[in-house]
Amino acid sequence: MERLLVLARHGQSEWNLKKLFTGWRDPELTDLGVEEARQAGRWLKQQGFAFDVAFTSNLRRAQRTCALMLEEMGQGGIDVLRSEALNERDYGDLSGLNKDDARERWGDEQVRQWRRSYDVPPPGGESLKDTAARVLPYYIQTILPRVMAGERVLVAAHGNSLRALVMVLDGMTTKTIASLEIATGIPLVYHLKADTTVESKSVLERDIDEAS
Repeated sequence: MERLLVLARHGQSEWNLKKLFTGWRDPELTDLGVEEARQAGRWLKQQGFAFDVAFTSNLRRAQRTCALMLEEMGQGGIDVLRSEALNERDYGDLSGLNKDDARERWGDEQVRQWRRSYDVPPPGGESLKDTAARVLPYYIQTILPRVMAGERVLVAAHGNSLRALVMVLDGMTTKTIASLEIATGIPLVYHLKADTTVESKSVLERDIDEAS
């Protein structure tokens, strides 16, 4: 039984490019973001991967990334399930602000705490702990049973919703999670053991200019 789980952060969004806190705001992908998503799909196809079901968030950048990946793989017809549980963390009052402007207003250390700490939320928003509180139950109750049944599962979501999940899969602590960065458009490929722990993990290293 394969027990395949692939996680992918959406391709670059318009607000990623502008260095804006995005959260639950809903910008589109940039041209680079579209190519990142397509390249991820091409790479997975070249490596012989295929999926039975996909999960994504309620936000367009993740949904389009998922669709583009599956299109490149010739799998546009599989079931794609959407859930708010997989949304990016809510950045609250920071949403729409430029990150450099936020540092000038509140200072580097305060902004770093809001962005990277496990349990310090930005004003009116969610901490990573809060994000994990909705991501992990959805994973355990809805996604994991499909993986353990032998279905090959793709999850296209966001930097922080995926950080919450990777923290558990990789056995990271509330301190080590602070240094984890998940790049746009690069799939994380997991194979799980029969006890739901990780058997193997690989991270795509790709060249965006690589010919398909």
